[in-house]
Amino acid sequence: MYTSQLIDHFQNPRNAGVISEPDGVGTIGDPECGDFIRIYITVNNNCLSNVTFEACGCPASIATTSVLTELARGKTLKEALNIDEMEVVEALGGLPEAKIHCSNLGTGALNQAIMFYLQSGKKKFNYL
Repeated sequence: MYTSQLIDHFQNPRNAGVISEPDGVGTIGDPECGDFIRIYITVNNNCLSNVTFEACGCPASIATTSVLTELARGKTLKEALNIDEMEVVEALGGLPEAKIHCSNLGTGALNQAIMFYLQSGKKKFNYL
């Protein structure tokens, strides 16, 4: 059973789309279920000023990534790296046990995007 929050984020995903010149990009997929997530970030003064995504997958993977972008926007890089899948699940009011793995996809892609940014040499501040 999906929560009303999950259905809303699936039907009206927040921050869906591509950033034309991102500071970081992270991509992750799950070959078992076929879900695919790509997250784009823009960093300003050590904070995520913009977080968007593209997703191909089930309602749970789209909704968890949508809510993740809302949780991450405005956070410092360190704070964003500390967002875990249970925080995402709680923000949606829960997920069926079989769909908990969907919340891992977005957080994994976000972590990749931040690492891409940090390794690219664009950083101006130490995220710690």
